[in-house]
Amino acid sequence: MNVRIVALIALVVALAGCAVPGAPRYSDASQGPFRASAVTSGVKLKHEQTVGVIFTDNTVANLAYMARYNATAQDGLTARLTDSRITQAYANSSDPELAINWFADSLEKQFSKVDFYENLDEVLAARPDVIVLLDTRNKLVTERSSDVQSSIVAEFFDGDFKFIGKAEGSDAKSMSPIWAQTKRAPEIAADINSQRQVQINALQKFDASLESLIKAES
Repeated sequence: MNVRIVALIALVVALAGCAVPGAPRYSDASQGPFRASAVTSGVKLKHEQTVGVIFTDNTVANLAYMARYNATAQDGLTARLTDSRITQAYANSSDPELAINWFADSLEKQFSKVDFYENLDEVLAARPDVIVLLDTRNKLVTERSSDVQSSIVAEFFDGDFKFIGKAEGSDAKSMSPIWAQTKRAPEIAADINSQRQVQINALQKFDASLESLIKAES
């Protein structure tokens, strides 16, 4: 993973992860100037363009949520009292860097340069050809819920904040109760691991959506 992305994720988690009790609530509130105009841009997406990415509030909250879930899986009291296969499944399926790393790789295959920025001022100062607003959301299993959800949405704007297009992917799964008394440790671990596949399914759908968007724009 790009060193800048690693540093950005670490900063986001440090700033937002101190008190995240559970899955973030996903707001539909406007994202500043990105929602100020419904005007569609005449800019077309091309492989030679440079791209600057910033995170929505949802993505910031989601990164903190995933990091907290992952840390609890590996270091919490539950981890010390749980079968190691189950602990590892929780950790493997809550990698906070999975979606961001995948997303970065996807964009780097399609554009000449991709950089991540902490805020709007930074990306404006850099003046990339295209600005991307990244929104990621996840809901993972708990002792009270076996519903898993994952989504990723990337909205593309030109330098004047006019909307170019959107690529997205999502997936969900409702599993039988994880901690049913009839289940043994290997089966529980397999169930928990399946939530990583839900995330991957969403990311693969995102890739297909991104390809379609770029073909439609070219």
